[in-house]
Amino acid sequence: MVQPTILATDLEGVLVPEIWIAVAERTGVERLRLTTRDIPDYDELMRGRLALLREHCLTLADIQRVIGAIDPLPGAVEALAQLREQVQVIILSDTYYEFALPLMTKLGWPTLFCHSLVVDAHGMITDYRLRLPDSKTAAVRALRELRFRVLAVGDSYNDVGMLAAADVGALFEPPDNVVADYPHFPVLRGYQELLAFVEREMRE
Repeated sequence: MVQPTILATDLEGVLVPEIWIAVAERTGVERLRLTTRDIPDYDELMRGRLALLREHCLTLADIQRVIGAIDPLPGAVEALAQLREQVQVIILSDTYYEFALPLMTKLGWPTLFCHSLVVDAHGMITDYRLRLPDSKTAAVRALRELRFRVLAVGDSYNDVGMLAAADVGALFEPPDNVVADYPHFPVLRGYQELLAFVEREMRE
């Protein structure tokens, strides 16, 4: 029996711009530019972000207004449509449903697994709730246990667990520091290379 294949892909940096960088540019809070490309420890990164939001009195609605103006990366919508003609696609992200829904509309409503935020009565984000620790890796392992063959692509430190857990993992447009730290993963530059990667692996 042919084993069905799923492509697990990160969201930010692969299909859409980094949300927190966009928030930093719009609000002028430069320290919000830091992402998992800079700080591998996700809890440390998020605690720092929440502290900055409190310090600058930025609410969920403020962030959602920024996200509403974000468009997918050039070529992402078309590439995702082509990928979904070849293989089932699941987006595994460390973002939050409260952030991601406007972006899912622009991407054509692909399947998304991500986390949730805790918001108080004043609209301030007070905490975050992970679906599972290292949920990207857990999702890939669960899919493989269900006898799917899993391809995985991501761009940052928080993606390397799922890349390693997949049958085949690759970095997509990663920064140099991630490439240097994880040289054993192949690197894809642009959507044509991503499409070729999936097409090649579908023939295996």
